[in-house]
Amino acid sequence: MSLLASPTFRRLAGKLPFKPFRNLPPVVPVVRLAGVIAGVSTPLGTRVINLATLAPQLEHAFSAAGAAAVALAINSPGGSPVQSALLHTRIRELAAEKKLPVFAFAEDVAASGGYWLALAGDEIFADQTSIVGSIGVISAGFGFSDLLARIGVERRLHTEGTRKSLLDPFRPEKPEDIERLRRLQQEIHQRFIELVRERRGAKLKDPEANGVFEGEIFTGQGALEIGLIDGIGHLRTVMRARFGDKVQLRGFGAPRSWLRRRLGLAEARGGDWAEGLLAAAEKRAVWERYGL
Repeated sequence: MSLLASPTFRRLAGKLPFKPFRNLPPVVPVVRLAGVIAGVSTPLGTRVINLATLAPQLEHAFSAAGAAAVALAINSPGGSPVQSALLHTRIRELAAEKKLPVFAFAEDVAASGGYWLALAGDEIFADQTSIVGSIGVISAGFGFSDLLARIGVERRLHTEGTRKSLLDPFRPEKPEDIERLRRLQQEIHQRFIELVRERRGAKLKDPEANGVFEGEIFTGQGALEIGLIDGIGHLRTVMRARFGDKVQLRGFGAPRSWLRRRLGLAEARGGDWAEGLLAAAEKRAVWERYGL
């Protein structure tokens, strides 16, 4: 961090009688939202986004001395709708409390829950080739019932409550379970649609005809044409155009341990590694839906 962007320096400088110190360049805190959106981290999983890890960084960003706005650098294929909603709500609450505009910038991907996060921005920008959209709900898993039968393993599951078990991966799918899941997905999908309409308003152009609410994905250029974003542009370029060439960009993001920084892995012991491998494969599958 440069001296001019230091909160302590800016607070002290504002009290000095010298004009150059009273007119310091504006600061734009940058919060990086990169990874799959998930409630918890996994031992071998890729970096995840959730409120628990990002709440302190959001608080610091919106409280930064001299802040003229807050920028969100988003690179996420989505994930948990709950964590997407929690982060979106916290960002909007802080924006209202601190009276700061929020600019969202899509990098490689701002899709599904990643676009939910982008909707926290008062304005949304992307590269021409960014992937944006995927306004829908997906549930994926594995079925092992045939495998267990082949190797002679019996699945034993006992519940109190006829609806306690839902889509057990070790038993054949039941039509009634699929219908229950579909109802849940429809409720979440409807909330997503309502949020898009609320945040984008009249900027949206014929969303039904363009498949906007059917999970369609668009390039940044396509997203601009139908009103999902406000412009084509990159964070540094747009912020310099809005706040001047001397604007100070300050980075904020979830803290990472020494081991994670060095190896890209979380700490783990014993049986955690097997669980982590499966979780990492699942997260990789989420990214690969968008060709990344």
